[in-house]
Amino acid sequence: MAKLRIYTDENVDLRVAEGLRRRRIEAKSAYEEGNLGLADEAQFAHAASLEAVIFTHDHHFVEIAIDKGHRGDEHYGVIFVEMHRLSLGECIRRLALYAEVLSAEEMMNRVEFL
Repeated sequence: MAKLRIYTDENVDLRVAEGLRRRRIEAKSAYEEGNLGLADEAQFAHAASLEAVIFTHDHHFVEIAIDKGHRGDEHYGVIFVEMHRLSLGECIRRLALYAEVLSAEEMMNRVEFL
């Protein structure tokens, strides 16, 4: 089973991806990938090219994931948390736990809430 990769949306603090990498989790941010300002569907496509789960604060990604499910389109999963609901460190800690216990295959087509 493949390890979980995480792609952070442009609304997520860049330090989340950095903190995950310090924990040896493959993580990239929209900022680092040069994807600021891309439409949400394009962000989904980029995450798919990375075979990565999207971590976001944006409700639209949850809606897109649900729509993809209704259409039968696969995606690599979405992990959502309300902005400012959790501290930066707590987001990193919980995402690291997801990466430890779930494989990429297990996150396919799923939406999880931190």
